[in-house]
Amino acid sequence: MLLAGNSIGKEFVVTSFGESHGKCVGVIVDGCPAGLPFSEKDIQAEVDRRIPPQPKIVSGRIEKDVAAILSGIFNGFTTGAPISMIVENKEADSSDYEAIKDLPRPGHADYTARLKYGGFNDYRGGGRFSGRVTVALIMGGAVAKKLLSLFNVDVLAYTTAIGNVRMGKSLSFEEIRKRRYETAVRCPDVACAEAMEEAIVKARKEGDSVGGIIEIIALNVPVGVGEPLFGSLDADIAKMLFAIPAVKGVEFGAGFRAAELKGSENNDAYLMRDVKVATLTNNAGGILGGISSGMPIIVRIAVKPTPSIAKEQQTVNLSEMKNATIKVTGRHDPCVVPKAVPVAESAVAIVLADHMIRSGVIPKVLKERK
Repeated sequence: MLLAGNSIGKEFVVTSFGESHGKCVGVIVDGCPAGLPFSEKDIQAEVDRRIPPQPKIVSGRIEKDVAAILSGIFNGFTTGAPISMIVENKEADSSDYEAIKDLPRPGHADYTARLKYGGFNDYRGGGRFSGRVTVALIMGGAVAKKLLSLFNVDVLAYTTAIGNVRMGKSLSFEEIRKRRYETAVRCPDVACAEAMEEAIVKARKEGDSVGGIIEIIALNVPVGVGEPLFGSLDADIAKMLFAIPAVKGVEFGAGFRAAELKGSENNDAYLMRDVKVATLTNNAGGILGGISSGMPIIVRIAVKPTPSIAKEQQTVNLSEMKNATIKVTGRHDPCVVPKAVPVAESAVAIVLADHMIRSGVIPKVLKERK
């Protein structure tokens, strides 16, 4: 059976619903093992990470998202039934969108969505194609992260670059875990974070925007997770990450830099470490042949600049089929990278939960209740 485009996963199936200016954004998680301790506090802790605490670098639309569980939890544990979760949209302002409904914004999905759905799509705030819908991934990720934590698997995401400002220093996993949410841009290097923030503020003052790079690390994923060829772990992670609005590139380990290396430089030599097989380097990014190798999974995503900018841009008037110009007004992020960090973290966690159930590492019932 062909699944609709709003669902992903084989065993841990996540279905997203909602639009930017609709009543709510939500998610259904089907296939989560029974017996997982879970509550709205677990979701809220993840949702609260979405908005950086620095108004200068984010949109004026600040939703006070309150997560609600509608089904799938009983007496504080997952039941094995579908878990449905929502947050309401309370701060949407649709007034700016009626005037430009026939003027597709450059860099947005306005034109493609209109053609695909015959003009019936909700165009307010980008509708189904807005970054707002990523709240659903964060809620689904809250379930996945809680489940993975029982098996000592930890997923960390952080900003490594904003525009031309890049992290130069290498930090330990523990430093990344501790510091990544201590800065507004989600960069664990405080000095670099300040420079990144300045780059975002500068772009906003110029009526423009900037993009950046996020690195995601998954620790303690056991060897053997992944279903080659077409269910490869890296293929499914890449698919999930590309579903995040604004993501335009994904690479694992050495990534595109591997094309410049010789085999002797790119190969990860094996050695014994603490009675386990490990590698001296990790250019493969923890995945070989679509299967986890036991080394940290390291993946990076390239996030494009926010397409909604204050500068005048060229477009067309679709009702008149004439050339036109557009100057986008309203509340928009000058950089979506900081908001995308917890989303990327959740996205990878969802795929890992699905694959670890498929591989038999995670059972369908976690512990029988007495």
